Amino acid sequence: MNDSHSSSSDPASLAATDQNVGRSRRNGNGDQTPATDIPRHWHDIFWLGVFLCHLTGLAFALAVLGLNRFKKSDRFNFDRYTTNITGTVGNSHGLTEDYWPMYGLGGGVGTVLGWAWLLLLGFQADHMMKISVHILTTYLAVVSVLCFWSDHFFWGVTFAIGAALQFLYVISVIDRLPFTMLVLRKAVKMVWSLPEVMRVSYAFMLVMLLWMGLWSFGAAGVVASNINLSGRWWLLVVLSLSLFWTGAVLCNTVHVIVSGMVFLVLIHGGQEAASLPPNSLMKSLRYSVTKSFGSICYGSLFTAAIRTLRWEIRGLRSKIGKNECLLCCVDFLFHLVETLVRFFNKYAYVQIAVHGKSFNRSARDAWELFQSTGVEAIVAYDCSGAVLLMVTLLGGLITGTSSGVWTHIKWDDDRVTMVGSTAMLMGMALVGLAMVVVESAVTSIYICYAEDPLLIHRWDAEFFNKLSEALHQRLQHRSSRAREVLTQNRLNVGMQENAPL
Repeated sequence: MNDSHSSSSDPASLAATDQNVGRSRRNGNGDQTPATDIPRHWHDIFWLGVFLCHLTGLAFALAVLGLNRFKKSDRFNFDRYTTNITGTVGNSHGLTEDYWPMYGLGGGVGTVLGWAWLLLLGFQADHMMKISVHILTTYLAVVSVLCFWSDHFFWGVTFAIGAALQFLYVISVIDRLPFTMLVLRKAVKMVWSLPEVMRVSYAFMLVMLLWMGLWSFGAAGVVASNINLSGRWWLLVVLSLSLFWTGAVLCNTVHVIVSGMVFLVLIHGGQEAASLPPNSLMKSLRYSVTKSFGSICYGSLFTAAIRTLRWEIRGLRSKIGKNECLLCCVDFLFHLVETLVRFFNKYAYVQIAVHGKSFNRSARDAWELFQSTGVEAIVAYDCSGAVLLMVTLLGGLITGTSSGVWTHIKWDDDRVTMVGSTAMLMGMALVGLAMVVVESAVTSIYICYAEDPLLIHRWDAEFFNKLSEALHQRLQHRSSRAREVLTQNRLNVGMQENAPL
């Protein structure tokens, strides 16, 4: 059986390999020197300024909001202003220190989950990923039931819809999971061969934890304030959006650092290679937090939302069938999102790390590279980003549940959902900082494979063959679908021409 399998897969691998070698001919012997030593310039400085101003202003606002009700109710007499603005004032909800420990618990749980998950991936990557994919639906459903049981109808419906969407998405991509797990295993292998990038992730998690100490101080002050219910929720939404952006910036900074290191290791043939530049990690870190930081801030605003929307539309599009009206609407959304992806995609961070380009140029160059080489076919087929997002969501849900349950023990009102939902976002940011290390390795592998496939062959020949076979199969699949559409269109035109008037 093994012989027959190898004989059937060899032609596909050889065909894809021939195509890959053709792409590598521009490099001569296959070795390519990355543009890591070219002069670097500052890019997207406007967005760097916006992010730093936002961070400075928010830090001041958070300190004021927290101190206003820290050990003393309404220290700065804010109640008179909120009464004039809203016309009403809510009931007293305690002090900042009543809620700050709940957020402290959330930060601790999120940090432990992130560290533990990153460590366990090195030993049982397959099992950890499969557990995350399948347990998330169950966990969402259980949280939904608990919300209904505690009379939080809105949140019960929200989590029920989330569970249904998660289930439908997993069903729609179930055939892609074996290939996805293969890519993730190799990414984890790469990351574990570079312990210094693991330490970078841990360090940035500590930085995020320190920022969350101030953020949660202000959020606890908002929950404890006398502002009416809708006013407190609006303030928490604004703070949550800020935390999302800050978390995304830190995650993508790690992404750039790790991508630069992985790319260098693949280019030079291993971490022990004599040609590997000294202090590569520190150089990558310095570029990421200085000249490339504006591009990271800019991309972090849009990338996550666009790619999440793209995953959902792709999953829906593959399961529509022959409903032409619905397919037409989804195709419109699909092409709109594909246009946005051309300018906002996670592969831009590899180009930023290696070539020091601006974000939009990096995203466009990465996408054109995938389109011109055909690698976009397996990039679209791969679900590793979605699987890692599921891990992040699961970590956030566990964190939010921990803080929410503690709050529920002390108070059984809207404060439970306020603390639980914001603590969930904290957990997602912390676990996301752990998962982005693996995602960085995945994006770097695809960029290297598109630029020079022999780099992957030199690193892992077996993985190269499987990747080449998958590329060949996906290109054949797309060609057959294009032929089917063309044949169907011709039949439709012929039937219309022969129809009696």
